[in-house]
Amino acid sequence: MFLKEIDKEEINKLEVKHFEGEIRIVEDPESFDLAMKELRNYSVLGFDTETKPSFKKGVNNQIALIQISNSNVAWLFRVNKIGIPDRLKAFLENEDVLKIGAGLHDDMRRLRQVVDFHPGGFLDLQKYVEAFNIESKGLKKLVAIILGFKISKSQQMSNWESETLSVQQQIYAATDAWVCLEIYQSLRNVLNRYHE
Repeated sequence: MFLKEIDKEEINKLEVKHFEGEIRIVEDPESFDLAMKELRNYSVLGFDTETKPSFKKGVNNQIALIQISNSNVAWLFRVNKIGIPDRLKAFLENEDVLKIGAGLHDDMRRLRQVVDFHPGGFLDLQKYVEAFNIESKGLKKLVAIILGFKISKSQQMSNWESETLSVQQQIYAATDAWVCLEIYQSLRNVLNRYHE
């Protein structure tokens, strides 16, 4: 059904794709209110976070960005500017909204450094893909194996706390959350076909 693993050479042959929907920056009370209203309409969303890299041993920066995406819109919550307000915390704890991510253990640990909360409704693709006998766990590899394209990681080490996010940063951040949702939906479609 799917490859168990994939190497860099195989990934490099694939076409590069990225999120092409609408990207909304959430960095003030007005954009936050609007985002939280819009998110109430969805029960399954892609999820990721970004943290400014630290190049000093023992120095760990806090999460700067939370990305939440559906198929058409990505909301980029600038946590370094607005923190994690109560409504966002409630969203992160909400069992009724399925939030799909990859490698969520580190995300949760870092989020808890910003606010004390009990994660609810999260699904980690790194565990989920085991049922499909996929052994590769990195997001780039999962995208290649399941979706058949590659994503750029060129912005990964950029400054996520900069005053304004570049267009490249916005697309990168939105893409990471969006592909988590796309991977999940592809796997669900395979399961549904299998059970027909």
